[in-house]
Amino acid sequence: MSSTAKAIIWPIALAAIAAASIYVLHRSRHTITLRGAIIRQDTDPDKQAPIADVEVTALSGTVVGQAKSDSSGFFSISLSEGFRRRRLVTLRFRNPSYKPLDLNETIGKLYVIHLQPLVPEKPVAPDQRPKYFISNVRVRYSVKTTTELNVGSAVKTLQVANKANVPCSGGNYCSPDGKWKAAMGSTHLDAGQGDQFRNARVSCIAGPCPFTKIERESPSDGGRIMNIVALNWSDTATFLVEAEVVHPMVSDLVRELYPVIFGQTMSFSLAPNAEGPSVEAEVNGEPIVFPLGPDLFLTWAQCSIGISKDQSRVYRCELKPGYGFK
Repeated sequence: MSSTAKAIIWPIALAAIAAASIYVLHRSRHTITLRGAIIRQDTDPDKQAPIADVEVTALSGTVVGQAKSDSSGFFSISLSEGFRRRRLVTLRFRNPSYKPLDLNETIGKLYVIHLQPLVPEKPVAPDQRPKYFISNVRVRYSVKTTTELNVGSAVKTLQVANKANVPCSGGNYCSPDGKWKAAMGSTHLDAGQGDQFRNARVSCIAGPCPFTKIERESPSDGGRIMNIVALNWSDTATFLVEAEVVHPMVSDLVRELYPVIFGQTMSFSLAPNAEGPSVEAEVNGEPIVFPLGPDLFLTWAQCSIGISKDQSRVYRCELKPGYGFK
């Protein structure tokens, strides 16, 4: 082989080796994400509730990933792409209230995992049938709403005195192009205690308005104070400042919803801004209001709460022995 041919082949070979190295490095940095949902095993789909706080472990050779299911039963585990050649992964699920489960799964699919409770639901014996019946269940809560009462308007004039065609010689204020001497004027409006400005507007109503500029028009102190600053680089100009004055009023708006009932369980959700939830129901025909405080205590049900991705709260209440929905 001639020296010329060798000189051509070696750079090509080195380029190929470098490309292969970059490709391997690029693949090694890739990850694969396993996603799934964990639910309670039951023949009735309405009772297949999501299971939170399940420890999930993914194993494939030396590659290990861990996660915990959220309130919706969802889990997500990211693993390096090195184990793709095997196409198998071992998934382990652990929760103290459910039987442990190990599965050998292929990658590249959604995993829907059913866990068996350690204490299975037993048929209700004749002597354990409900003695108290819960009916007409509804949930009441409140949300804060703000309304505005228009209490008047504010009007004020601002005059900025100046003389046209005076060259700017490094004074305090100049025209935007830096050529002419300018003057700055300011004023402010106070809506009053507890009131705020809305739809504020400033306009030039007299003088050489094309040679003026509103430098700043900004509310402060929660909208109570309005500050106006104007620049004028010609003869004296006059500005008109106007705004509506409103009085914000915050009140509690009471709302009501009806939970969904499946068997011995009722479920409902509340928006993040919902406050003071209570459950209203009839117990053996007698109407009673049950405040649902932070401890989620109900005399006739055991409740739990989960937080969704949108921060809404999902409640699930299962009746205690001796109670039944009617």
